[in-house]
Formats: sequence, structure tokens, C-alpha cells
Amino acid sequence: MPLQSADLSADSVRDKSLCPTIGSSYNGLDAGKRQYQIQNGPCSYTFLLPEQDNCQGSYNDPVQRDGPEDITESFQRLQKLEGTMENNTQWLLKLENYIQDSLKHDIAQMQQTAVQNQTATMIEIGASLLSQTVEQSKKLTNVETQVISQTTRLEKKLLENALSTNKLEKQVIVQSNEISKLSDKNSYLEKRVEEMEGQRLVELKTLREEKQQLEALLLRQTAVIGQLQQQLLKVSSNNTALHNQQQQLVDSVNSLIQSITVGTFTESKTAMMKDLPTTHVDCAAVFKSGNTQSGVYSLTFPDSTEVKVFCDMETDGGGWTVIQKRFDGHVDFHRTWQEYKKGFGEPSDEYWLGNDFVYKLTNAHSYKLRIQLNDWEGNSGFSQYDQFSLESEAQNFRIQLKGYSGTAGKISSIGQPGSEFSTKDADNDKCVCKCSQLTTGGWWFDACGPSNLNGMYYQQGQNSNRFNGIKWYYWKGSGYSLKTTTMMIRPADFSSSL
Repeated sequence: MPLQSADLSADSVRDKSLCPTIGSSYNGLDAGKRQYQIQNGPCSYTFLLPEQDNCQGSYNDPVQRDGPEDITESFQRLQKLEGTMENNTQWLLKLENYIQDSLKHDIAQMQQTAVQNQTATMIEIGASLLSQTVEQSKKLTNVETQVISQTTRLEKKLLENALSTNKLEKQVIVQSNEISKLSDKNSYLEKRVEEMEGQRLVELKTLREEKQQLEALLLRQTAVIGQLQQQLLKVSSNNTALHNQQQQLVDSVNSLIQSITVGTFTESKTAMMKDLPTTHVDCAAVFKSGNTQSGVYSLTFPDSTEVKVFCDMETDGGGWTVIQKRFDGHVDFHRTWQEYKKGFGEPSDEYWLGNDFVYKLTNAHSYKLRIQLNDWEGNSGFSQYDQFSLESEAQNFRIQLKGYSGTAGKISSIGQPGSEFSTKDADNDKCVCKCSQLTTGGWWFDACGPSNLNGMYYQQGQNSNRFNGIKWYYWKGSGYSLKTTTMMIRPADFSSSL
């Protein structure tokens, strides 16, 4: 009996007929049909196969028949069964091919879906990696920017340091040149000092010889004068001619005595001026005349110049001519060269006598210098020099000092002897910094040395750490500004006895 087949739909596959020997599950759907279900992976296939009529026979005869007819019949049934089996086999092969064709499309679709899913996943992973790469690139860019910024800063700092180093090197070279110049100048000055010392020794020797000669001459003249006076007294006291001659002789003796005292015969008129009761050359002369009260007096210098000064008649026996006085700071001491030369201020107040007057005094006679100092804590001290003089304006009022003593420091705070005077408009110090402009006032700065009594005046509470104040280094240090100062001079041979 031929095998009948049915079509397969999208939802299910219609069934084909199989023998019950294949292994099936019969559901009894239609008469003469069986349902077969095949599971292949995720897909399930159901088939409905017709049942052959010949297969429905049953053996009613329990007795086996072994005759020829039975054998022929059995053989025929066997051939039919073989044909049926062959048809079923062919049908199964076709079914297998159909299933494979169907599965190929599903598998291809599944593979495509899997590939798409994997591609999407890979794209997501790539996008994630790309975003991470972008973030890392940004971070690297930021780090690189910071590194470049730091490198640029370091390069700038290195450049600035290099410029500073070059500048310092240039300054060191300039300072070295200045030091070399100062050293050469110092050597020159030392040679000059040696030469001057030699000349001074020669001059002193000459002066001693002249003094001896003058003393011998004075003795002879004194003897002659004594004889003449005796003769004059004997001859006639009323004779006018003899009286005039006597007066001339007395004047000659006075001139000779004054010449011997000063060391030259050119100052003979000075001795006669000293006899006048109304003129005094310094405060020592005022003291000797009987004026023992401190105050302002008029002096007449050897060149007939009159000037008012303050005389201290109390300190260390009196007779001091005050050349500088400061006590409250209301007078400005940051003055010009001409003002320091001629003097400024009032003798009864703060004042500076004048370098020109001091030069004339100290070169007409040997003077000593005393500097009286007071601090803001009530302490006082002094510095005294046994020999003091100023040279002329042509030598920039160069100061000469010898024989230091006193309580305001174990050593002198005035610069080296031979220092020249400097003001804000006349720089004569040994420093390239212009000490007068730097520390204010006029003074013998040398190289901005350890003293300046004409510096800026600072009140109490503001007088510490002041490099430009009233300074006396070896008593109060470089940053302490003093309260009061007084500079005064008197003859080296002064005696307080009247």
C-alpha cells in the first residue's frame, strides 16, 4: 500500500505514517493515523502517519500454520513489509534532508543573531574602551600640561637664578675693584703718612733748634732790657724821649715773647691784642679774665673775626669752647658744605660753630677735644683727645687726633686720623655709598665708620636700630641713637687756676 504524506506548516509539521515498530506515541487523533513527535535540540517536530490496513490484522488462530499456503502468504507479507520499510526509509531520508534544510536557516539565523549580539557587545566594549582611552588621554594631557608648566616655572627660576648670579658676580667684581682701589689708596696714604711723619720729625727738629736759639736770644734780650730799664730809671723818669723809647722796648719784648710761644714772628700783633681786656680768642681766655659762669660770649679770632660761642665753665675745670651741641633735635644738621664751614644754629641752643673757625683756632694753638655724651637711660660718658686740630678747607678740614681717654668706650669711635669731612653735597669719604647721604649729617666718616654725632635725631622709644642716628659705636653700639652730645675744645696747657 503506497505511503501518503502531508505538508509541514510554520507552527507545526504535519505527520507521516510510520510503522508502530519505530517507537511512537499514539494519541488516537484520526482513524487510521498515529502521531509521532521528534525532539531535535530546541525544536520539536510532530508527525501524523496513516496506519496500513495490513498492519491491523491479528492472529485469531492460536495454532500456527506451517503448510505451503501459510509460507507463501508469510513471504508475501514479508515482501510487503520490506517495501513498506523501504518507502518509510526513503521518506525518513527526505524528512531528514528537510529538517537539515530547515535547521540550516535557523542555525544561520541563530549564528547571525549571535554574531550581531557579539558585535554589539564588542561595539559596547570598544566604546567603553574608547571612552576610557579618551579619559586616560585627557588625564595624560593634564599631567603633561602640569609637567610642562612645572618645567616652565623651573626654567624661569633657573633663568632668574642665573641672572641673579650674574648680577652678584658683577657686583663682586665691582666690589673687588673698589677694594683694590681702596687698598691702593690706603697704600698711597700710608706712604704719605710716612713721608709726613718724616717731614714732621725734621720740622720738629728744626723748631727745637729755633726754639733754643730764641730762648738764648730771649735771655740776651731780657738782660739787655733789664740793663736799659735800670739806665732809664736812673737818667730821667720825666724825659719824654726816654719814655717813648722805653715803651717801644716793652712792646718789642712782648712781641718777642709771643713769637717764641707761637713759634713764628708773624703773630706779634696777637700778643698785644691779648693785653686788651675786651677781646678773647677762646673760652679759656674768657675764664682767665674772671668770667667763670657758663654762657654765651663773644670771641675775636686772630684775623679779627668776631663770633659768639657757648662757653662751658664747669666741666673738668671749665674754659671749654663748645663747637657742637645737640639736645632735642629741633635744629636740622643735614646741611651743606658751606653751612658746616660757616656754622649754623644759635650758641644758646643747638648749633655747630663752623669748621673754618675751629681750623683757625686749632692751628694757632695746641688744643684738646672733649666729647660729652648722654643716653636715654640717664647714663653719661665722655671721650677726650689730648691733641686735636683741623686742617684747612683745601684739605677738606681733615681731622687730626692723638691721646684718647674717657669712659665712652675703650677705644675711639671717631674714624682713622686723617679722615676728611663730608656733607650731603661734598662726598669726601672712602666709601662708594656716599656716607653723608646714607646716614645724614656732616661728619668725618672715613668709610661710614663707627660714629656720627650729627646724624638724625630720634626721640625716646624710636632710638633703637637706627643706623642713621646719633651714633657712638664703642659706647652704645651701631643702632643706638643718643639723647645729647657736646663737643668742646680748650688749650692743651690750660690750667683752671686764675
